[in-house]
Amino acid sequence: MGTVTIGVSIAVPEPHGSLLQERRAGFGDPAAHGIPTHVTLLPPTEVDASALPAVEAHLISVAAAGRPFPMRLSGTGTFRPLSPVVFVQVMAGGSACSWLQERVRDASGPMARELQFPYHPHVTVAHSISEEAMDRAYEELSEYEAEWPCTGFALYEQGADGVWRKLRDFAFGGSVVPPQAPAPAARGTLPAR
Repeated sequence: MGTVTIGVSIAVPEPHGSLLQERRAGFGDPAAHGIPTHVTLLPPTEVDASALPAVEAHLISVAAAGRPFPMRLSGTGTFRPLSPVVFVQVMAGGSACSWLQERVRDASGPMARELQFPYHPHVTVAHSISEEAMDRAYEELSEYEAEWPCTGFALYEQGADGVWRKLRDFAFGGSVVPPQAPAPAARGTLPAR
């Protein structure tokens, strides 16, 4: 069957997801349109394709133990110079994201793995682009605000074309939601340029 590259994340709902994706593209990030706007719970991880049913069963279990929580994004941060990334900060919901990512990567589960860096929930808005463009992303989104109720997370697979596609949503409390499910109500602001 071969291997597949998967990831688990919390989607940033509309209209915020598209807005931040467009801004990321506008800063010159060539990966912007291949990566839905998200908070990572499991970074890109290669697994045997035959393990996908076990992955889904594990994620159903993790979601069943989770409860909805408020997510709030506010302002920007950066991992530079360690890593060429500018991000929007998770100001509320970070501890719940940490709890979830630990369970997703649990040593007894099918996605057990170590992380390259300590876990820090965030929403990437610029990655591996020019320093000037990263500075612009940092400044232009420094007053960005958004909040919404986080009600679950999703499993994604990276295609051969490099594009990440949602395989399935997992709602807290154990419900499995089809990929076409509507996004939760959200509100947020972006300062005028």
